[in-house]
Amino acid sequence: MKTTPSEPWLLGLHQSKAVGSVLAGLLLLSGCGFQSPVDDLAIRTPGTWSEASSGTEGKISTGWLSEFSDAGLKRSVNEAIAQNRSLKAASARLREAREETIIARARQLPALNAGAVTGASYETSVPRTINYGLNLSASWEPDLWGRLRDLTRAAEADQRAAIEDFRGARLSLAANAAKAYVNLVSAGQEVNLAEVTLDSFQKNLRIIERNYKATGEGALDVQFARTNVSSTQRALEQRKLERDNAARTLEVLQGRYPEGKIQSPGTLPVLPGSVPAAIPAYLVERRPDLAAARARLFASAKQADAARKSLLPDFSLTGSSGAAGARFGDLLNADFLITTIVSRANQALFDGGALAANARGALAANDRLVNEYAQLALESFREVEATLAADRSLAAQENFLKNEVEQASLAERQAERDYAEGINPNILSVLESQRRANNARAAIIRLRNQRLQNRFDLHLALGGDFMTGG
Repeated sequence: MKTTPSEPWLLGLHQSKAVGSVLAGLLLLSGCGFQSPVDDLAIRTPGTWSEASSGTEGKISTGWLSEFSDAGLKRSVNEAIAQNRSLKAASARLREAREETIIARARQLPALNAGAVTGASYETSVPRTINYGLNLSASWEPDLWGRLRDLTRAAEADQRAAIEDFRGARLSLAANAAKAYVNLVSAGQEVNLAEVTLDSFQKNLRIIERNYKATGEGALDVQFARTNVSSTQRALEQRKLERDNAARTLEVLQGRYPEGKIQSPGTLPVLPGSVPAAIPAYLVERRPDLAAARARLFASAKQADAARKSLLPDFSLTGSSGAAGARFGDLLNADFLITTIVSRANQALFDGGALAANARGALAANDRLVNEYAQLALESFREVEATLAADRSLAAQENFLKNEVEQASLAERQAERDYAEGINPNILSVLESQRRANNARAAIIRLRNQRLQNRFDLHLALGGDFMTGG
């Protein structure tokens, strides 16, 4: 490389030793197995999800929460987003990343410093002379190889990753708050069911005990009835504990003290209709965790580029200008002004292989992130496929369970009539029919909860609503 007067920042590069260092650095960049890092990785998305049914695409909502027409659900989620401490921590991390980007950009700009000094010499505690000094200095590293630009782009990519992390934290929090809300509703419904069941069993017990006292027959029936009452009392206490724990979970998500005082709403949110038949498969690419992984992959590529360029010499320009004198006015006198401009070129001649190892390590980190991103993409597809399959399966299960509840309720009423009319004096058939009916009623509460939870998981797996690019 030839130095010309129009390139003063290359001053001294004509020396044979410096030229040799440059050539050595270029050889290190081109050799030693330094391949180019990967800054992006395309993922193949299926044309349609294999678990999605065929047909025309249904109307796509503009926001997944708006699909659930439940004001209480929306209020709970919004309170969590406004008050959750973990989300506030993610917001602070986002602000940190923004400042780190500013720092990285500043490295490409000249640094200016100013200083002033006053000094005095003394003789027998009396000032002999007083000197004043003023100094201005500047330094700049011309980014000849683009190393600083690479570091700036890496910092910008890290900021994008922090933004996606924040979006992901918001989405995850919204889904978890929605899940906690429906868990609280379901737990409250199961408490109500257990109370109704206990009341029914206690009435049966009173009738059976009265008959036993009147006839002296049915001692076994009394024992069975008492067992049912005790079992239901135990189940009621367990359901109350589950309700209180569900309330505490929601309170923590909302940034409240977990005292379990949130009242359980009466009804579960209405599950929207079936999932749109042709969800665009590329929606998964907008998932915050995947977007953050892509940004970090790009950042690692730029960091690897910067690490390789660290093998080359770095250049810097420093300049200083100052004045000194016995009077303060001398600082403004050009005769006292001294200006110095220095250019430097630095090249590590021996560092025990540290710089080369750092470059190889940066490439290895890039390779690791490539594979982690590919694995994350596969896991994302699996989550979507699994939730789509579960959505279909749970809908079918609910249809069967509705029929089970209906038949069990009919059998329960028939057994109670037969016992009351003396057609079937065996109380065990009444108790068994009641047990089956109550189990079926509890099961449908849990299944409807499970369907809602799975729908929330689907929105989480897709990274939002069913809207293309949303």
